Amino acid sequence: MSGMQRIAVSGAGAFGTALAAVIAQTGKAEVVLIGRDASVMADLAASRVHEAALPGIRLPDTLTFSSRPADLAGADIVLFAMPSQAQIAAAETYGPYLKPGAPVVICAKGIEKQTSRLLTDVLESALPGHAIAMLSGPGFAADIAKGLPTAMAIAAEDLVLAEQLAKAISGQTFRLYASDDRIGVQLGGALKNVLAIACGIVEGMGLGDSARAALIARGLAEMSRLVDAMGGRGDTVRGLSGLGDLVLTATSHQSRNLRFGIALGKGEPIGTQQGSLVEGAVAAAVAARLAEGYEIEMPITEAVAAIIDGRLDIPTAITQLMSRPITTE
Repeated sequence: MSGMQRIAVSGAGAFGTALAAVIAQTGKAEVVLIGRDASVMADLAASRVHEAALPGIRLPDTLTFSSRPADLAGADIVLFAMPSQAQIAAAETYGPYLKPGAPVVICAKGIEKQTSRLLTDVLESALPGHAIAMLSGPGFAADIAKGLPTAMAIAAEDLVLAEQLAKAISGQTFRLYASDDRIGVQLGGALKNVLAIACGIVEGMGLGDSARAALIARGLAEMSRLVDAMGGRGDTVRGLSGLGDLVLTATSHQSRNLRFGIALGKGEPIGTQQGSLVEGAVAAAVAARLAEGYEIEMPITEAVAAIIDGRLDIPTAITQLMSRPITTE
């Protein structure tokens, strides 16, 4: 073994695999990608292509693969790249294997469904002794894995740690910007999915690009209000993890949240299982509860939650939004 830093990425879906690949490509660290399915990980090691998640993209020869939680033990930095609602289970499974004091970076965009807690709070409770950071921003897995220019934000309670993590993970085509506003960075990442569904509804109904632009602007104001109310800095959502990610997710058909919204807008039947796989569908109800609890107005978010729950039809929701009292911006 060399004296090189070791980084482990847990979660062998598209995003986790892309992150592991781009970090390994830098040559700055030994990188291991850990997945649950031993046969899948063995296939990845043999073929160097994750056809199910990133078809046609060859993974670096320096990237190693494992299904053994014990291979987390020597990692100086651990990235949790599983979906937001699976983060707590991952912490319980992998926590005993973590190197003492190793920081854990959450690479998911959501809020815990059952408790409405931020993921950083959830993992801090589950993993005492480990600093918990959050990586979020505009980056599709395929773009990252292909080496296309991508910039995202990484936030830790300690800005020095955030800067150290940014330096360790960034590469020539993948750049991280450090922040100490974990609340703003993770709310920006979670709420942009809700607003992307709203933008999809606008597109599905053929309401035009002007409506989409207005929705993005007013949605950003909603994000900012909730971030302020929860103790973050509202300006954070005007950066990569809010505005940047929102523009990407609300305009690109690579976005599952946008496609889900388009289907809603076209009146296509949406199964319960399909909705459960869309991060924004889960985040909408949670964010609406938070808005009520903090007594702030988030009319777009509340409308999306009500539409998904079947409590409000889309034409009525649009009428209600457009008939709200005229105020100053």
